[in-house]
Amino acid sequence: MDVQDTGKKPQREFFTLGIVGPPFGLDGFVKVRPFSGETGHFSGLKSVILRQGGKEKTWEVAEIALRKEFLLLRFVGVDNPEAAALLNAAEIIVPREYASPLNEGEYYVEDLKGLEVVDGEGQTVGRILDILEGGGGQLAEIEDPSGAKRLAPFRNEFFGEISLEKGTIVLLEPWIID
Repeated sequence: MDVQDTGKKPQREFFTLGIVGPPFGLDGFVKVRPFSGETGHFSGLKSVILRQGGKEKTWEVAEIALRKEFLLLRFVGVDNPEAAALLNAAEIIVPREYASPLNEGEYYVEDLKGLEVVDGEGQTVGRILDILEGGGGQLAEIEDPSGAKRLAPFRNEFFGEISLEKGTIVLLEPWIID
């Protein structure tokens, strides 16, 4: 989505960088699916928080291996494929400093979560719960004032100004969540 930020970005302390995938090899490595598609910012990681099943645990990173097709991580104390398999589908959470750098008009999903969704007249129509990957692109998960959850394509045709300072995002076509 190519929109302009109209304010100062609030700083969130931690970001979800990716998801732990299946084990790789016999030494406890896991494949990692980075959310940004980039892998360079993983290279300096010393430890990460893994969130799985609503629980979080800090893991020391033992080794990082970059392959052409994917990224591999091995954690201290995880020395075999059976132990690595127990980490499958865990979210990888790190301090903000390890997040991928942004280009103009790009936002971290974590900074969009919680934004108030307003229509063209400034009336609240909901709030952003998450930005999800869908088959045709990204989807904004919006909770309306009644608590119902709706999905809307997160595209320029439907969303306008994003102001992290004001905590709002403009929904240009409110009918999309009716």
